This record gives sequence, C-alpha cells and structure tokens, in this order.
Amino acid sequence: MSTLSYLARWKTAGAITAEQHDLLAALVRKDRVSVFVELNALLYAGVVTFIAGVGWTIQTYFASLGDAAVLSSLSLLFAGCLIYCFARSAPYSNDAQESWYFAFDYVLYLGCLSLGVALGYLEFRFHILKQNWDLYLLLSACVYFVLSYRFDNRLVLSLGLSSLAGWFGLRAGVHHSLFGPIVGTASLRPYALAYGCVVAAAGVLLHRAGIKRHFLEAYLHVAANVLLAAVLSGVAASEHRWLYLIALCVLAGLTIVQGIRARRFAFVAYGILYAYAGLSIQVLRDIRRDTDAFAYFTASGLLVLAGLVVLARRFGREE
Repeated sequence: MSTLSYLARWKTAGAITAEQHDLLAALVRKDRVSVFVELNALLYAGVVTFIAGVGWTIQTYFASLGDAAVLSSLSLLFAGCLIYCFARSAPYSNDAQESWYFAFDYVLYLGCLSLGVALGYLEFRFHILKQNWDLYLLLSACVYFVLSYRFDNRLVLSLGLSSLAGWFGLRAGVHHSLFGPIVGTASLRPYALAYGCVVAAAGVLLHRAGIKRHFLEAYLHVAANVLLAAVLSGVAASEHRWLYLIALCVLAGLTIVQGIRARRFAFVAYGILYAYAGLSIQVLRDIRRDTDAFAYFTASGLLVLAGLVVLARRFGREE
C-alpha cells in the first residue's frame, strides 16, 4: 500500500484533518508547497532585527553621529515608508483589503517602529516634555491607529494598542491624572481593568459602526488577556483573593463560552489557562510539602494539556 493510500485511510478514520491530509499528500507528490507563513515570519523578524540594530547603533554612537544626522535619518526612513505605502495602496475602505504587494505591511511596520525610535531619541536628548514624556506614547498610539485603519494593517493596530497600554499605565498609575490616586495602594490593577474595558468597548463600537469589522478580534484578544491577567493578579494578592477568584472564574467562563460560539479556539484557551492559574494559586496556599505541589502540577497540568489538545482537534475538524 502506498503512502497516499495510508493518508487517505487516516483521513477517513479521522486521525488527520482534511487540511493535514492535503498538506502531507502534496509533500508526498512533491507538489509546490506554500511558504507564505514562513516568509511573513522572516520579514517580521527582519524588520524587528533591523530596528533593534538601528537602536543599538544610535545608543552606542549618537555622540559621534550627531543629533541632526540621527533625527534626519529616522525622519527620512519614516517618510520614505509612508510615501511607499501611499503610492502602492488602494483608497481607504471600511472593508477588509488585501495588500497588493507582499512586503507592503512590513514596510509600514518598519516606518512605525522608526517613528517610535525617533520620538524616544528626541526625548532622550532634549527632554522636551520632561515628566510628561508619556505623551509621546499617546502621540505614537494615535499615529499608529490612523495608519492601521488607513492601510488595513493589524500589525500596526497591535502596535497602537500596546503603545496606548503603555501610556495608560504610566499616566494612570504614576501620575494618577485620569481617575485620581489609589488610596492605600500603588497597584495598577484597577487601571488595567479600565484599559481592558476601554479596548473591548472601542472594538465593539467600531464593529457596530461598520468600521473595519475584521479588527474586532484584535481588540478582543488584547482586552481578554489584560482583563484576565488583572483579575489573576488579584487572586495572587492577599486581600479579597476569594472575590477575585470568583470574578476570574466568571470572566474565564464567559471567555470560553464566547470563544466556542465564535469558533475561536484562542479565547477558549485563554479562559482555561487563566482559570487554571488562578485555581492553582489558591490550591498551593494550602499545600505545605514540595512533593504534594509537584504531584498537583503533574496531574493537573497533564489534564489541562490533554483537554486543550482534544479541544484543538475538535475545533480543527469543525472548521
């Protein structure tokens, strides 16, 4: 019996999915195989590595290079990337748009990262905003949001969300200028909860308004992780840990249910893993011996892992 016959039998028996069968059969027949994902990963790694190298060069040799040379180079890089993107892009649309050129998204991402480096260098050298330097994060976040929507780029959208999170944490947690200081504690947990709610609400509102509906999932990924992590940190704290544990289980349950309804396995995994972490923190408080802790993690970890594998296979078959 040939390898292709074995693959067909495994597909019929449900041992492999249709997608896995097609991929393996193509390899056996020596057909052309797509390397789209690998090339995207290489481009992303190349852009990040290039910017990291630029940052290291500036940090090491800025005294000899001079401020004018550094800022003009970064500005030209940012402007060049924007000119390329505007010249090669289609007009703005609220619907999803495919990139006409393979490296288009990464050229835009490179330009956005160069803007971040330029703003960081500007404050490092001239201290223009001084104690309000976090406004650079807000400015860059606004630019990233505009560019992500203009060019339909989720990479830049994630960059904007992370920059907004940085500004939100610094402005709210350090300066306390959004909601006032937290009495008796320096915790950033309430601000993380507020940020997660703001991101989720913004994503839902834009989705309902018909503006880049396909961006909703990116907003929800960020919001779910921030909210679950914030509540999990409350479980680890000494005060009101049972209330936070209940809240974590409820929030994780909602995340799992919505993930199942929307056929998004990542959200199901978020709910399971965060709930497991919270329950494990509570269980370990009552365990005194290292051997018992090891036995607990071995047994429970294997159960959770096996459950995730089963769910992932089921999601893969149904999708």
